[in-house]
Amino acid sequence: MAHLKAVETQEEEPTVDVNFLLGLSGDANADKETFRIGDLSQEFGVTLRTLRFYEDRGLLAPARRGTTRLYSRRDRTRLRLILLAKMLGFSLTEAKQLIELYHQPNGKTKQLEVSLERFEEQRHILLEQKREIEESIEAMDVTINFVRSQLEETTH
Repeated sequence: MAHLKAVETQEEEPTVDVNFLLGLSGDANADKETFRIGDLSQEFGVTLRTLRFYEDRGLLAPARRGTTRLYSRRDRTRLRLILLAKMLGFSLTEAKQLIELYHQPNGKTKQLEVSLERFEEQRHILLEQKREIEESIEAMDVTINFVRSQLEETTH
């Protein structure tokens, strides 16, 4: 799990480094053709349940050999894109839409153009949410200080 950040809570899965998801860091498995569910789970820091959920949603389509799921390089790339979209704040439906653009005529270019547009829109949304959160934190600090002073006055 060399690509995982040390960010983990009890309820959340660890997140994978954005550089790994974008393919900017080394990829020890680039030449591998198939992957078992446990391989991808460990490499990307997701649970087996998460991978099966993505399969149920039509995001991944592993081949079957008996009860064993065998994921292709295409599935692995799609998983990278799913996790990147999730990290950027997109829903699974939005991630699927972006991924499926690749299979249209002139797909790679279209996928990049639409992705860039959506990423810029999402960045704007996240910056607005950040501003609202910062305002709420500031108001919370003022309120906490007020309540604390009120409490001190009543106990003295």
